[in-house]
Amino acid sequence: MPRDDWTPHRRDDGELLGWIHPDGDGWVAVDVLGRIVAGATEWLDAEDALDQHGIAWLADPWMLDGEAERPLRVRILEVTPDRDGSDGRIVVKVDDFGDVTRPPTPKYVVAWPIPERLRQPRPTDPDPRVI
Repeated sequence: MPRDDWTPHRRDDGELLGWIHPDGDGWVAVDVLGRIVAGATEWLDAEDALDQHGIAWLADPWMLDGEAERPLRVRILEVTPDRDGSDGRIVVKVDDFGDVTRPPTPKYVVAWPIPERLRQPRPTDPDPRVI
């Protein structure tokens, strides 16, 4: 758990969706990447925001800036938040488009919470299938 006052929020099957923490008179919902999903609100609204946000988006392609001449299309392999005084991390690998016959693609480790250089794709990003 990232902070002592953060309460984990899980799906019915036990999968972690994020945390809820106090902020003044309200509660803030934070997803597993450390992004705010809902600003200061009521507790039940914070829970609902995390439930609606879900975690399916973790399986989507992401872009990693700063490792090559152009952004790399990557997939998230691991998310480990800060805990017990240890820094968190996010492990990604260059997208192999599901081709299990090709050699393993490079992996990169970035800090948790999610840094700006790990982002969702933009329409202006280059097509990763074109060399």
